[in-house]
Amino acid sequence: MPRKILVTSALPYANGSIHLGHLVEYIQTDIWVRFQKMRGHDCIYCCADDTHGTPIMLRAEKEGITPETLIDRVWHEHKRDFDGFHVGFDNYYSTHSPETRHYADTIYTRLRDAGLIEKRAIEQFYDPVKAMFLPDRFIKGECPKCHAKDQYGDSCEACGAAYQPTDLIEPYSAVSGAAPVRKQSDHYFFKLSDPRCADFLRGWIVPPHVQAEAGNKLNEWLEGGLSDWDISRDTPYFGFEIPDAPGKYYYVWLDAPIGYMGSFRNYCDRHGLDFDEYWKPDSSAEVYHFIGKDILYFHALFWPAELHHAGFRTPSGVFCHGFLTVNGSKMSKSRGTFITAESYLKHLNPEWLRYYYAAKLNGSMEDIDLNLEDFAARVNSDLVGKYVNIASRCAGFISKKFGGRLGACDRAATAEFEAAFAKGEIAESYESRDFGRALREIMRLADAANLYIAEKKPWEMAKQEGREAELHQVCSTALTLFRDLTLYLKPVLPTLAAQVEAFLDIPALGWTDAWAPLPEGHTIHEYQHLMTRIDPKKIEAMVDENKQNLAPTPEPAPVKHAQHQQAEAKAETVASPWEPFISIDDFTKVDLRVARIANAEHVEGAEKLLKLTLDLGTETRTVFAGIKAAYSPESLVGRLTVMVANLAPRKMKFGLSEGMVLAASDERGGPFLLSPDGGAQPGMRIK
Repeated sequence: MPRKILVTSALPYANGSIHLGHLVEYIQTDIWVRFQKMRGHDCIYCCADDTHGTPIMLRAEKEGITPETLIDRVWHEHKRDFDGFHVGFDNYYSTHSPETRHYADTIYTRLRDAGLIEKRAIEQFYDPVKAMFLPDRFIKGECPKCHAKDQYGDSCEACGAAYQPTDLIEPYSAVSGAAPVRKQSDHYFFKLSDPRCADFLRGWIVPPHVQAEAGNKLNEWLEGGLSDWDISRDTPYFGFEIPDAPGKYYYVWLDAPIGYMGSFRNYCDRHGLDFDEYWKPDSSAEVYHFIGKDILYFHALFWPAELHHAGFRTPSGVFCHGFLTVNGSKMSKSRGTFITAESYLKHLNPEWLRYYYAAKLNGSMEDIDLNLEDFAARVNSDLVGKYVNIASRCAGFISKKFGGRLGACDRAATAEFEAAFAKGEIAESYESRDFGRALREIMRLADAANLYIAEKKPWEMAKQEGREAELHQVCSTALTLFRDLTLYLKPVLPTLAAQVEAFLDIPALGWTDAWAPLPEGHTIHEYQHLMTRIDPKKIEAMVDENKQNLAPTPEPAPVKHAQHQQAEAKAETVASPWEPFISIDDFTKVDLRVARIANAEHVEGAEKLLKLTLDLGTETRTVFAGIKAAYSPESLVGRLTVMVANLAPRKMKFGLSEGMVLAASDERGGPFLLSPDGGAQPGMRIK
């Protein structure tokens, strides 16, 4: 029976370009959706730009435009890149929409009425000129340890010391230059620690809702105790104001997943569908989220708990994938392997990358590697040498000798294809997102088709009188096999499949069209070349174009407030307290990176250590940090921090520590982990 399926991918943030790492998820999702549609299911693919937050507000201000203008421009850039890679969204929308606002308000008020929202006072630095609370990375001042000037509010880039923004000497706002003041503010928290949430999640985080490996990790977090989640931010902030809290806005991570609902509601309103049929608690429809493993905590703990206690259905499944490396390493701007979607499309066929990613994906959370040499070799061998080769070797004979009309099919030669279809391994592999296994079976069939052609040698038949009927059958059979391979590859190569459908003059292929022979007497069009081999020079040109000189340049001098000016005037004849200075070359030796804490756990036998798994965007590192007294493991998962990425690995009693996270402490307390602003992404260089 046809299934009703709603599918989403994680929402890209409207503050940057789509790159090849992002495309792992969208290509994976698109292949799965196309397969479901070929099977005759009612499958809808919705997504949107994630548009709210302080980084959006400040970037728009810096460019002298409104946030709405910025997000509209980025939306068109993102949509252009997705279209370029044939990602077939049924609706690509924005979280800055009335639909998303409606469901954010609905979920919030229902959680509030259920006693799962709590207001608490917290203290933060406040910019009196910009009239805004400042994230730590927007505060600068003098390091309390080495007295280097113009250091960030969470760590010193000169001496490496970690501290709280309130520890800075003569702090100032990096936004306005004004001296910030300490100010208390009420924030709103979703009480994920409530026993009702834990009880529900304990029964939910099991297959098929999540992969088994994801369930193991989620259970570790759950059993360690869940922390409440700060879901509000203070004005000024680009986002939606909380209904009963003037001047308070939903934190971007609250309304981002609700953007799935907003995008789907927009689709429903335009196509006459019943939104509630998909989102009511007893819905028989299926809802699936494709995400990266770095946001598993949000999608498989916060999100289902919110939905359940707000009276909505929860996802049928959260499908989690790993990260992308290029040539075995994280994407690198200096090596030219941090490649944007736009720059790839200038040089290479998007379906080459779709095929290569599919060949690597197996439905697990394992990272995948884009080895550029292997990429060219596999595409050239599989798609050109095996698949397209079948048509290029046989179609010309049909046109030249038989007027483009097909002959009878050799059913004995199609038997292996019929058996493969009946076995259903390819369909099952697509369904389980094990695309690599599906492609291996497809290429096995391609080998069988090429072996048939090699044994029959139609190029020799064409030279021999009296073998016309045999030639006609062999080439017609080969094209039936080529049609079947096209059907199986269609979810991965939709544009090439459309070209083949036009060449063969057949309707759009559905899954049940497999192995039935092309009709005798059917007329095809003259064969036109379908795909070229990858020229390694094009890959080299793409890499060279993406290489950037990453040598950091000094930041512009900050706007100095009155306290700075007075202090400098008094110190004209006094030796600088922070001498000896370091040079910019000294600074560049330390590679500081934004990292997301993908996992945190206790270390057996260690009184002070926690074992952290840090996501750097394209790789993960293990770090042992002496912060156990200040943090529970579950409170750390998902938050951003800063690490020294080029610190030599250190062999410890409990394992190898591959870096260092930065934290602050003194006689007033600590340690306190550094936290970059919410717009930062794992792997970003701090400079």
